[in-house]
Amino acid sequence: MTRTGTTVPSPITRRGVCLVISAPSGAGKSTIANALRAADPRVKHSVSITTRAPRPGETDGIHYHFRTMDQFKHMADQGELLEWASVFGRGYGTPRTPVEAALAAGQDMVFDIDWQGHRQIRHALPDDVVSLFVLPPSLAELERRLTGRASDAAEEIRKRMDAALDEISHWEEFDHVIVNAELDRAIAETQAVLNAARLRTARQTGLADFVASFWG
Repeated sequence: MTRTGTTVPSPITRRGVCLVISAPSGAGKSTIANALRAADPRVKHSVSITTRAPRPGETDGIHYHFRTMDQFKHMADQGELLEWASVFGRGYGTPRTPVEAALAAGQDMVFDIDWQGHRQIRHALPDDVVSLFVLPPSLAELERRLTGRASDAAEEIRKRMDAALDEISHWEEFDHVIVNAELDRAIAETQAVLNAARLRTARQTGLADFVASFWG
């Protein structure tokens, strides 16, 4: 309880965090990222560019920015993408300008991208990235999850399974690793990683002024 006459300090300003979540397809990175955004208004979604066709229920500008391959290549050539990669013959990338603006405003950005994107975005924003790799409990469980989506053909699932071990082989490049055996626990562990990143001394840009106020 605040006593009468006590001054309540303003919130300490800070720079936003880039939380990069990577995993083999089907391990749960998008589900975890969506849960963070739904639970915390400070977490913003980075809408990616993609050249693949929209899936049922997906809306341009909300789930992805859907572009042609020519448009995608032009943006990459002009330096308009913070990171980009070709996955299964499709282009995926992150627009640079909205991310940089969000970080400067103290907003956190969550990315569910592959290990290649993680390398690029860490190179571009080395002081802002905190990364997390999500492992499945087993390859058998990963295949079960992919099959249960019922949105990809059997050949597509086979390709994703073939790529899973290559994706997993990059786990040591990440700051943190969790095993998504139980979704609620995985979400809580990811939130803990984000909370710790927010509280790093160097990230709290208004901390020096706040502490100086103790001496009036």
